[in-house]
Amino acid sequence: MNIMSNEFKKWLGKTQTTEDEVSLTLVRRAAAMSDMDPLIFQRGSELPPHWYSMFFTPNAPASQIGPDGHPQKGDFLPPIPLPRRMFVGREVNFIRPLLVGDQARKISEIAAITPKQGRSGKLVFVQVKHTIEINGDPSLVELQNIIYREPAIKAATVNENGTELLSMIDPADYAWSEPRTIEPIHLFRYSALTWNGHRIHYDADYARSEEGYPGCVMNGALTVHWLIDEALRHHPDRKLSQLKARLSSPLFMGDSVHLCGSNFRDQGDASVMDVVAVNKDGKVSASVELHFKKTI
Repeated sequence: MNIMSNEFKKWLGKTQTTEDEVSLTLVRRAAAMSDMDPLIFQRGSELPPHWYSMFFTPNAPASQIGPDGHPQKGDFLPPIPLPRRMFVGREVNFIRPLLVGDQARKISEIAAITPKQGRSGKLVFVQVKHTIEINGDPSLVELQNIIYREPAIKAATVNENGTELLSMIDPADYAWSEPRTIEPIHLFRYSALTWNGHRIHYDADYARSEEGYPGCVMNGALTVHWLIDEALRHHPDRKLSQLKARLSSPLFMGDSVHLCGSNFRDQGDASVMDVVAVNKDGKVSASVELHFKKTI
């Protein structure tokens, strides 16, 4: 089947609207997952800007879940005839903070469908634009990138963009570095919190036999979440205005990883910090460019 047939081109511009509440219960669970005191959050508290991604989950009925644990394609997301799906990055502009208790609305739009030929075979990139609104006013705008890949032939050794990263990173070269070990409870809590049923995050047999991984895969969005959490812990007085995240190679349950952050550099109206997740082999698994409002 031609992955860019007219049938799939018709998905461009398709929209979906989801309403959700920034609930106190969920925010406190997110705080506990991030090793914060949950009780610091009350109704009306400002949400850490990147926590928005844990809301507006797709609540597909059980009968509409595919064999990989994701909602079946063909409703909002186009029915791309490639079975393996991964989140590979996002760009977010923050306009106004979300508050605990806000009644919010997310408008999602299929912005682009781009086929490519990678080293691992056919790839299709789908970009979705999300706008989160409060009372009709935008709170943030996100461009999210998803990739679809062919069935696994062997254990995955290349990143989601189809190329290997060869550069080695020394965490000591960064302004700060925090070591982590990816534990099963990390994957469980985040998947439960975000209602993410993708089996690669909890079903090791499926991850190995169906998707070619050596074991359970770290949630890419959780890697990004960890990196931003650490940056904000080191600089709690800074206000995040934009982020650009890219996932370049997977991490796995049991892996050790270093979360590293650079010193600030000036870029126009922003102070910019680069944060990276460095895997056990010294290679970058994820990178996020964080833009903060300049302090006066």
